[in-house]
Amino acid sequence: MADKQAHLNGAYYGPSVPPAANYNRPSRRSGCGCGCCLLKLLLKIIISLVVIIGLAVLIFWLIFRPKEVKFHVTDVQLSEFTLDNTTLRYNLAVNITVRNPNKRIGIHYDRIEARAYYEDQRLQSLPLTPFYQGHKNTSFLNPVFTGEQFLRLASGEVADYNEERISGVYSIDVKLYLRIRFKVGRVRTSRFRPRIECDLKVPLNSANAAPFTTKRCDWDY
Repeated sequence: MADKQAHLNGAYYGPSVPPAANYNRPSRRSGCGCGCCLLKLLLKIIISLVVIIGLAVLIFWLIFRPKEVKFHVTDVQLSEFTLDNTTLRYNLAVNITVRNPNKRIGIHYDRIEARAYYEDQRLQSLPLTPFYQGHKNTSFLNPVFTGEQFLRLASGEVADYNEERISGVYSIDVKLYLRIRFKVGRVRTSRFRPRIECDLKVPLNSANAAPFTTKRCDWDY
């Protein structure tokens, strides 16, 4: 009886409980991998190049202050401009001045081709002599277009020609196709291929029309 009483008086908490298992979830790494890092690096390089080029252009402009070269048609002589059915006979002489206003920039005119147009149809192409134009210099071009050309004119264009024949003033376009390089000190740039467009109102020499006035030409890239 005493042993039974002792057993009853002792502390009893049931069978032992095993320790809880520690389940650790694998950590997820931040970021988007190697491809994302390369993309960010490439973007940084592109932005840096844009900034460097922009600063170089700004410094170049601040030092040299480049100005646009100016082309003017100062005089024209049109001794013949006769349309016979579909054949146009013409004789046109043009005087063009080329002014380089820059103090530190020279220009190599490696190729010059002058073209004359009537009603958007080409009459003739003339190669002109290449040359170098120095600082603050004025040069002269004197293309002479002469000959005859087949023209396919619509009825409205023929009517326009007849009106111009009566007035003695013709709408003729002269264009210069250039291949040029700029020279700054000893450095020469790569070649550019601009086009110069001169939209002219040309009086026939024998007509009693108003004399030709100087016309500024436009750049077109």
